[in-house]
Amino acid sequence: MTVASVDVRVIRGFFPALVLAAFLTGCASAPEPLYRWGSYEAQVYAHLQGESREEQILALERDVETINASGKIAPPGFYAHLGLLYAETGHDDKAIACFETEKARFPESVAFMDFLLKKYGK
Repeated sequence: MTVASVDVRVIRGFFPALVLAAFLTGCASAPEPLYRWGSYEAQVYAHLQGESREEQILALERDVETINASGKIAPPGFYAHLGLLYAETGHDDKAIACFETEKARFPESVAFMDFLLKKYGK
């Protein structure tokens, strides 16, 4: 018995297990995403491009309805961005509600949300 023949037998013995492992790994489904993004990223880009604030607000409001209906949560920054859009269009009451929502859902945003709440009237 040579070293080469032992290696071939070892490889032949492990080959079915490797094929099975590859098959099972390929069949595994991806984990469900934690957040529902909707058009948030596109709206941030539109905001940076100076596009209509009202259209962005409408798109994000539709996203809120879709996200709530799906049982998921909006990503960090979603409500803060929506609040800033509201503030820029003179809807400070809605802006404050969004900042409060962001603050409640993402405690790491408390300092910035407190700054915005102070700036926009609370």
